[in-house]
Amino acid sequence: MLTLFFISLFLILVLSALLFKFAISDGDFTLLSRRHVKREEIEDKVVWITGASRGIGEILAKQLASLGAKLILSARNETELERVRKQLTGKYAPEQVKILPLDLTSGEVTLKEAVEKAESFFPGVGVDYMIHNAAYERPKITALDVTEESLKATFNVNVFGTICLTRLLTPFMLRRGRGHFVVMSSAAGKTPAPGQAVYSASKYALNGYFHSLRSEEWKEWEGGNLKEIAIESLLCQKGIKVTVVCPGPIETSNGSGATTSGTKVSSEKRVSAERCVELTVIAASHGLKEVWISYQGGEPPARQPNC
Repeated sequence: MLTLFFISLFLILVLSALLFKFAISDGDFTLLSRRHVKREEIEDKVVWITGASRGIGEILAKQLASLGAKLILSARNETELERVRKQLTGKYAPEQVKILPLDLTSGEVTLKEAVEKAESFFPGVGVDYMIHNAAYERPKITALDVTEESLKATFNVNVFGTICLTRLLTPFMLRRGRGHFVVMSSAAGKTPAPGQAVYSASKYALNGYFHSLRSEEWKEWEGGNLKEIAIESLLCQKGIKVTVVCPGPIETSNGSGATTSGTKVSSEKRVSAERCVELTVIAASHGLKEVWISYQGGEPPARQPNC
């Protein structure tokens, strides 16, 4: 009986420790178990970042440059991209960091030109990582008050432009037999977010597309005229990886303590932007399919009425 008591006590202590660790953790268990970046998966690789002129994108550029990545930075504001480039340090930074101004709403022809240019920046190699970080986010507004203009603007950047860029870049990756899409999604694309119905909808769409992309079939043809055989395989079997990152509340405050959107920081605990990027790079370097970045002990999601 005494042995059984000590075994039970030990199990209770282990369970309590795990629950405590979960309560104070800033990411899911799978992600946190990886602990460190696999530098060999980043160094000398070509990484293309959209939305790289500020916020998470800027910090991604800094951390990846320090890990020895070859960077391509994209955003609409070329002046801000140049500012970011000058601040970078690393094996290829800042001298060999490429600036590629890009507006995701510019249409397929322009996006195709951007893809071809990105693929040609580093002779002999193409884009290894495509980090979809650009996003359109407006202040919170109720679902019934959102305008058609805001609806279209959100989906044009967060969904249509991102998907189009992916569709145009994927064939290049398939020909090389490798490529990795890292998608900066949001916890809003997994759980309801009052006041962000349209933003949440765009992230749900993004999550659905990229999780489907991973298991899409790719058809190749072998043989001559009458003996062509369709060889079907999943994109993941052709070396294409997808990592979907779902951050919760992120602290992106400037010196005044306001977030980049200009709103006041709430009392809920937020993961720092630097930590979010660190965990994102860890997730990508380990090829994780989906990760959550958020303090687990924060406020619960809003309860949905069962009408």
